[in-house]
Amino acid sequence: MPSATTAVVPVPTSASAQGRWIADAVGQSPAFVTSSLPIATEDLVWIAIGAFVFALGLQWVGQIAYARFTAAGAWAVFGLFWLDMVPYFYGEVQSPLETLLSLAAVPLCLYTGYLLAQGRDSLLVLSKAVAFMGLIYLPVETIPIVQTWLIETTAAQANVGMELLGYSPDLVEGENGYLSKLYFPPEETVTGRSTYIILACTGIGSMAIFGGLIASVRAPLGRKLAALAASIGIIWFLNLLRNVFIGLASPWGWFQFEPVISITTALMGVPEDQVSFIVAHHFIAQTLAILALLGITYLVVRVLPEILEPLEEALFVLTGTEYDLFEAVGREDVRADGGPEETATANRADD
Repeated sequence: MPSATTAVVPVPTSASAQGRWIADAVGQSPAFVTSSLPIATEDLVWIAIGAFVFALGLQWVGQIAYARFTAAGAWAVFGLFWLDMVPYFYGEVQSPLETLLSLAAVPLCLYTGYLLAQGRDSLLVLSKAVAFMGLIYLPVETIPIVQTWLIETTAAQANVGMELLGYSPDLVEGENGYLSKLYFPPEETVTGRSTYIILACTGIGSMAIFGGLIASVRAPLGRKLAALAASIGIIWFLNLLRNVFIGLASPWGWFQFEPVISITTALMGVPEDQVSFIVAHHFIAQTLAILALLGITYLVVRVLPEILEPLEEALFVLTGTEYDLFEAVGREDVRADGGPEETATANRADD
């Protein structure tokens, strides 16, 4: 799935330079990334999600063996997708963090598929979570009116946030064709750049992650809705702050000073007037986003401890060690079905 950490795109003010940045603008989703494999990147991710959903259906009707091998194949394709995203994050986005995460995802996806093929059926709950993540993200990716509304609403809210801080950008049509560009007159800014919102700036990726985790577990509907509302609300607010921060840091050159300029241009080969965007987005915002996701996870666990089950499986894939997170947080009485431990034990075995 597209990264949840990609944010606003800097826009040079000269007409000749703007053309170079259109590729970054449309790079908001894998559908616009040039694939280095025989199959297109966007096809890989949707084949993977389709297989995850099919595995979910097989599990639903009790065909656990077929579900296991279907999900194993889905994880293998998902790994290829992340492998194909590495050159994009490294060469075009120039994000060290997203490059490293994509590289790490490749062996982890393949290992997850291997464990499933070897009979670790408990990983089906993690596969179910990925299936729901895809189902949440699919309408945004494929229905133009939904994508337009989400991007333009996010841009309008960022514009209001900037105005509350005393800035007055014009909200105009961006290079991606949406009313999403937060335009500052170049002669009034430090770098001469403005920014515009793309799909990944909306926070939909992070929302899909928590939505998928919450949908994948068994628990009372009230607590699931409470966890969903809390996670989406916090993500929306923090994402608004992030967009305002990057949208102001880039044109106003908040990080245009030494040795930041020399280090950034030397290590990443970016133009000097792009330094503030790179620092604000790639280093500060992305790092804080990871910390924020950990904090949101903690809060969601307090409301819906059942999501510890897929998290246990994720930790096993990462470390090879079995963890009992329910015991660690003192919630052994609550399991994936929201009921008593003995009931949940039977259900987990059945799953």
